[in-house]
Amino acid sequence: MGISNMAEIIVDEKVRFGKPIIKGTRITVDEVLGALAGGMAHEEIEKEYGIDNAGILAALKYAAEIVSEEQVGLVKVKR
Repeated sequence: MGISNMAEIIVDEKVRFGKPIIKGTRITVDEVLGALAGGMAHEEIEKEYGIDNAGILAALKYAAEIVSEEQVGLVKVKR
């Protein structure tokens, strides 16, 4: 699914302390991810937060992109 078919994620320092939100809402990406991690179904999130499935998918895509760019450094421990 291309980004053109999905809701946008924006960052505005004047909204929710600059956390990434679903455009046109005050719903943060971390709220959506937390709801999913807590076991809520897409339909429940749509009803509870007033967003559509495109917003949920945009939050997931945003999180996936952030994680894919993350670099993990390994630390050797002497034993």
